Amino acid sequence: MLIKQADDKSAQLLALETRMQLPGIAGKHAKGDYYRLKAGIKGEQDSAYFIDFHFGETSKNWAVIHDLRLEHNGRVAQIDHLLLNRFSEIYVLETKQFNSGVKITEEGEFLRWDDYRKAYVGMESPLLQNERHIAVLKDLCATLNLPVRLGIRLQPDFQSLVLVANTAKILRPNKSALDTSRVIKADQLRERIEKDIDGESAASILFKAPKMVSAETVRDLALQLVARHTPLARAIEPVEHAATQTSASRIADHAAAGPACKSCQRGTGSILHGQYGYYFKCDGCGANTSIRFTCQPGHKARLRKSGLEFFRECPDCKTSTLYFTNPAA
Repeated sequence: MLIKQADDKSAQLLALETRMQLPGIAGKHAKGDYYRLKAGIKGEQDSAYFIDFHFGETSKNWAVIHDLRLEHNGRVAQIDHLLLNRFSEIYVLETKQFNSGVKITEEGEFLRWDDYRKAYVGMESPLLQNERHIAVLKDLCATLNLPVRLGIRLQPDFQSLVLVANTAKILRPNKSALDTSRVIKADQLRERIEKDIDGESAASILFKAPKMVSAETVRDLALQLVARHTPLARAIEPVEHAATQTSASRIADHAAAGPACKSCQRGTGSILHGQYGYYFKCDGCGANTSIRFTCQPGHKARLRKSGLEFFRECPDCKTSTLYFTNPAA
């Protein structure tokens, strides 16, 4: 069952596209960030296709979450995909879009092929990156409403996999300090998970049996995690003199396009006020989505209510734009 799709990142792409017009190093950096973000989105979409095909709406024993950003105890985990099953297992999936290939050394170092340099260059280990994500998830799960058996809260078990493009070449060492078999092509995901399950011993399955939960419990845990999703700002405001007025206006228009549900991405519902400020209540799935704005460094954008209308305002920029109108009661 699909619980959450990836957030819309078109605003970030549009803002970076505008910043690319800046002269000098600023424009060069923006160009690099733009193409890296586009490649990342493409890789996540490719992986999401296979994940949804095998574990989405057709499977009630699995819950699927895409693009989950968690903040907990001062740490952040930006997770590409999560798969939750009825054995209280959570597969944490990291996607890497290697255009040509990846090489893993015996020491566990990851190298990606750089077409421009015609050589392998170093990169952060996605397996170690996933371990950090799991550390945040473990701490966060300790605060959630988990099922209890014989007075003991059932803690999820975590599995780590890295997904790469189907066309990418994976060069593995004969031996390594890391389990490099956890780096697979996206279309091999189902086969790998089935291999994990089939390869378990009878004793292991017997040990896991008490942790088996209902499909509804899996869905509830997934929804609790999605409720803790803390998305980055929906739009990046243009810096002063960043580009032409036309491009800047396009970013401002997108930033004021209105709220979207963090769970189902719908834009129909109402803006309400709670203990922690304004939030968007989706009339589709009922999820609550916090409302946050960003502007230029040092600026404090805010939401102003006037009857049923809500305006995005920045006193420093002296701007006020209609953001959303609540439906009449």
